[in-house]
Amino acid sequence: MKISKIEVFRLPTANSKQNSPIGCRIYTDTGLYGDGEAGMAYGIGGDAAASMIVDLAQLVIGMNPLQTELIWETMYKRTFWGQNGGPVIFSGIAAIDVALWDIKGKYFGVPVYELLGGKVRDRLRAYASQLQFGWGMVGESENLWAVKPEDYAHNVKLAVAEGYDAVKIDFFDRDEDGKPLSFLDTTGFLTPKQYKMVEARMAAAREAAGDDVDIIMENHSYPDALGAAQLGKLAEKYHILAFEEPNTPTPQTVEYIAKHTSVPIANGERLFSRWQYAEYFKRNLLQLAQPDVGNCGGITETKKIADMAHAFDVGVQVHAAGSPLTTDVAIQLECTLPNFIIHEHHVCNRSDTSVGLTKYNRQPVNGYFEIPDLPGIGNEFLRSAIEKATFYKVIEL
Repeated sequence: MKISKIEVFRLPTANSKQNSPIGCRIYTDTGLYGDGEAGMAYGIGGDAAASMIVDLAQLVIGMNPLQTELIWETMYKRTFWGQNGGPVIFSGIAAIDVALWDIKGKYFGVPVYELLGGKVRDRLRAYASQLQFGWGMVGESENLWAVKPEDYAHNVKLAVAEGYDAVKIDFFDRDEDGKPLSFLDTTGFLTPKQYKMVEARMAAAREAAGDDVDIIMENHSYPDALGAAQLGKLAEKYHILAFEEPNTPTPQTVEYIAKHTSVPIANGERLFSRWQYAEYFKRNLLQLAQPDVGNCGGITETKKIADMAHAFDVGVQVHAAGSPLTTDVAIQLECTLPNFIIHEHHVCNRSDTSVGLTKYNRQPVNGYFEIPDLPGIGNEFLRSAIEKATFYKVIEL
């Protein structure tokens, strides 16, 4: 069996500036095909990731799609920039790798999780992610971008009412008038006014959640180590489960932050390989690893990072903030991990930016995901969506 054709595409959504998925479909000469997705659908760099998939596709065309390890090493070692690469190259590798695992599952007629060692749990605890953006479904008027403390409380109550017992919130992304904070606002020591603003929001969220709901504090790497140390101490007061992306991750600065707080550190969205994770594990600088399956080299590399984390008693949450396809990829992997902690269910997977892209858009029930048993990754991009692509290229033998 050979890879005979690869389609690469970028899909428009209801808000393409915010989230415009980048995917690929790999065909074989037997008629089997598989889908994969890059993790750079939001922010800046999506066009580069799409072009990277095109370049990598020309490298792997004609190879045996079942040889996922060989293909991964080929993409990593024969591209010159692959070794110690960043999000662009690892997003490209991820998209192709996931599509190959999808093919492999279909070839053997089993879900990908069977090929990864089988399930260790039948359902996955999930948290409602990014509640500062609201927590409404498509067409619902209760979707509220949080600014005032009562807004944060409102969004927490929406999630808890659906059965979630864990939520994630960025308390420090906008000022009290709803204006987005710039890097000049979020770096350096927090001013007394900023500290009071964050605490008021955190206190409101905790009161709305009650004592039996976990809260993860998101930070998107906006602060630096100075302000992050202050935020970490504040988070202790409100029993925050994890302190996510406290700053731009470097071992030295994360070590400084960790010395000033007892709240577990969560990191990984901006770490792209097992080599980059290794120093954090060796120095116990994170307790919840969050490799993004879409920008961390796909299933092949993310599984290795998770296994390495296990050796250091580090928990894992596979970062998933792409299309509904990425949700299914994360589920396939997470259900096989003994050190799995919780699944991130991003508000974008409930919004109109996820409509009309994939065959399925799975949602948790009472805060838990069931594990689908379809062959491969259990989902695919709709042909009708691919036909509307804003970027489309085909590589053939």
